[in-house]
Amino acid sequence: METVAVRMPPLAMRWWRPAALRPMRLVALSKRAASSKVFASADDAIRDMRDGATLCVGGFGLCGIPENLLSAVQRKGVKDLVAVSNNAGVDDFGLGKLLQTKQIRRMISSYVGENKNFEAQYLSGELEVELTPQGTLAERLRAGGAGIPAFYTRTAYGTIIQEGKNVIKYGLGGAKAGEVAIMSEPREARDFDGRGYVMERAITGDYALVKAWKADERGNLVWKGTARNFNPDCAVAGKVCIAEVEEIVPAGDLSPDEIHFPGI
Repeated sequence: METVAVRMPPLAMRWWRPAALRPMRLVALSKRAASSKVFASADDAIRDMRDGATLCVGGFGLCGIPENLLSAVQRKGVKDLVAVSNNAGVDDFGLGKLLQTKQIRRMISSYVGENKNFEAQYLSGELEVELTPQGTLAERLRAGGAGIPAFYTRTAYGTIIQEGKNVIKYGLGGAKAGEVAIMSEPREARDFDGRGYVMERAITGDYALVKAWKADERGNLVWKGTARNFNPDCAVAGKVCIAEVEEIVPAGDLSPDEIHFPGI
């Protein structure tokens, strides 16, 4: 995996994660001499992002979100994006900025209740939405990073999710017209020890955009408090991981015991 870190004002770092054969980049929030893994800005760190990319975006609500990287994505103007995230931001912050400019084609999320623009686009048939239970979303990301293609869970068994009756996208007339353009797919179900389970597919992305507190120049990441949340799961699920961090220290400054996410 390649990981990149960004420090604001941004620097970035990039490294390979051999276990998953994916790259990581780092973007720093304060000035520091650049290395092969550190980028000078968030814009530079996402320079190769293309239309149609799938982004796994860390954060929980507005805590621990890579806001500077998301602003860089907005400036770059890439479109038809698939955003995988716990949340959809708010109207003018986080992923909400990409929804404002209609750069996102599909949202795969669990908590979306604070973004009116998100609601309006979904109900009008402009946005595809795949609502996913919180724990299931975390496990789909973790499984993707671990190379596990699918898993079984009790969550959603016996619901419209299992039956494939959840509306992903409304037609041109929107929800008021009752036209459905895309419906969810039925889940495979199995019994284990007399209890029903549904199968969920793992999630992987072209890029993981995460926020960390500290990193070293080799891409080892440290999170602070609850800002850790979905960030590690997103980090392993991306083919390229770009980490926005508040401080980058020289290699060797971090104790192995304090590293939450290794850069190898």
